[in-house]
Amino acid sequence: MSKAHILVFPYPAQGHILPLLDLTHHLALSGLTITIIITPKNLPILNPLLSTHPNTIKTLTLPFPSHPNIPPGAENIREVGNSGNYPFINALSKLQPQIIQWFTSHHNPPVALISDFFLGWTHQLATQLRIPRLAFYSSGAFFTTVATRCWHNPHLLHAPGIINFPEIPGTPSFKREHLPSLFLRYKVSDPESELVRSSFVSNVSSWALIFNTFRALEGSSLNYIRAELGHPRVFSVGPLGSNRVDSDPNTGSEVLRWLDDVNEEGSVLYVCFGSQKLLKKEQMEAVAFGLEISNTRFIWIVKEPTTKEHVEQGYGLVPKGFLDRVPGRGLVVQSWAPQVAILGHKAVGGFLSHCGWNSVMEAMMAGVAILGWPMEADQFLNARLLVEDRGVGVRVCEGMDIVPDPNELGRLVNEVMSIDSPEKERAKVMREEAVKAMCENGESCKDMDELVKVLVQLGVKEQEV
Repeated sequence: MSKAHILVFPYPAQGHILPLLDLTHHLALSGLTITIIITPKNLPILNPLLSTHPNTIKTLTLPFPSHPNIPPGAENIREVGNSGNYPFINALSKLQPQIIQWFTSHHNPPVALISDFFLGWTHQLATQLRIPRLAFYSSGAFFTTVATRCWHNPHLLHAPGIINFPEIPGTPSFKREHLPSLFLRYKVSDPESELVRSSFVSNVSSWALIFNTFRALEGSSLNYIRAELGHPRVFSVGPLGSNRVDSDPNTGSEVLRWLDDVNEEGSVLYVCFGSQKLLKKEQMEAVAFGLEISNTRFIWIVKEPTTKEHVEQGYGLVPKGFLDRVPGRGLVVQSWAPQVAILGHKAVGGFLSHCGWNSVMEAMMAGVAILGWPMEADQFLNARLLVEDRGVGVRVCEGMDIVPDPNELGRLVNEVMSIDSPEKERAKVMREEAVKAMCENGESCKDMDELVKVLVQLGVKEQEV
């Protein structure tokens, strides 16, 4: 077994923490010893991983630092929404002294730090500890090329009209409001904003970059990033998550049984907008009516409201009588559902999605077409990649507050879910590429092996010193 000890620091948001834990699982299978930095309320997310690797994965549990803009007890972005990212990044940066103290007193200190790209300040921490930092990107490579340009050129915040990126492959252009929402919140000279900006700028100085993506989907962006950095340590190890350890294999079995009873392959549309997005009453009605007139089978995962105000305003409310009007062809689930298993079921052929990167990777691995409704964060850029660049989906509407036209939504659902739709066909080809990438001698598999090799070598070098 390798003596190399690796420190892993995930960012406490579902879309970030799960793929980094998937990567940690792969590293542990390769014999590396790992310590994960975590706060107490996020510890349960690690339980499946810790029970699978009781001897090789340990935790460094540190209290979540208080912050005036974070409600007491909140330790995960799902509890505060996307607007909480600035306070979270700033709060977590206060853990540096405790990490340094733990590191200096450890009998076998880590030889490298792998941390989420939202924790770019850890580059300075790693420099202080005299170990290399590897930035883990839970978002795509295309998104990263655009986001990096934005953080290096904050004047883009005030650029009028369409913003062009001529240096990036494909010369993409975006409306200002479609740029990464974290960048759009940046305020010049504001101390918290400046820490966030310097954090993101620091990422490109990392010793290595690791992406949850694969070359058939994002080869040109990966090549561009390598050329920009001037070194080869850019690893694409995705799609991660196909073998995710589930804490309860029985959860969602009712949904899977319902799918088993569907005879026609690829005929079910999966509808889900991630763990954070709660649809308004008008949006729920538009989606319901669109599904009704599409005449398509569907599974709709509905996030329920948690505040009294949202309940009173009808957020997340399935319209009365909706299921009675679509008897036998629809299922509404008002709880967690096993997304990877659902998308991978032969009955599922399409995914009405917000285009969050985890969902994109899971859809590509399953070979299902995307009907994109990007709302915030990296989602507008991801939709551009899927629709214009790869043709594996269509865009049904854009924006967090938009109410889609139900007739247009119904038409697009019907079109994309048809047996021989070009989006479905291209999605199946992308699935073949994704599977090939993760198989032995596949490009992602080779990158994973190379990543393990360099981490082991860092351990060997440390022993020789």
